[in-house]
Amino acid sequence: MSKKYIFRIIIFSVIIAAIGVLFQFTLPQYTSPAIPFIIIFFFLITLFTLYIVLRTPHQVSGKKFVAGYVLSRFVKMISIFLFIILYMIFNKEDRWNFAGAFLIIYFSYSIFEIIALKKQ
Repeated sequence: MSKKYIFRIIIFSVIIAAIGVLFQFTLPQYTSPAIPFIIIFFFLITLFTLYIVLRTPHQVSGKKFVAGYVLSRFVKMISIFLFIILYMIFNKEDRWNFAGAFLIIYFSYSIFEIIALKKQ
């Protein structure tokens, strides 16, 4: 994976974090205190999944790309389910705000990942 993807993920994560901080200051009753952890989680999991898919240039096409993509999706989904379940078990009072923030950040990072893969 090239440095440009790492740089793009960092910039994207900083923008998402700034939006999260803005919402925490303007609408604290609708935000979750877990937003920074959600962003860190998605930063790391997106970095990992893009690494699996874009390991080397010769693996970006054909069957190895599909296998890497499916593996990255599987790891990502298992990680997401574990993160959500564990948080909701231990923080029942924040579960709805957490779920909303998680979904918004999930879709944001998913769109970012699709754009990053299409540019490859």
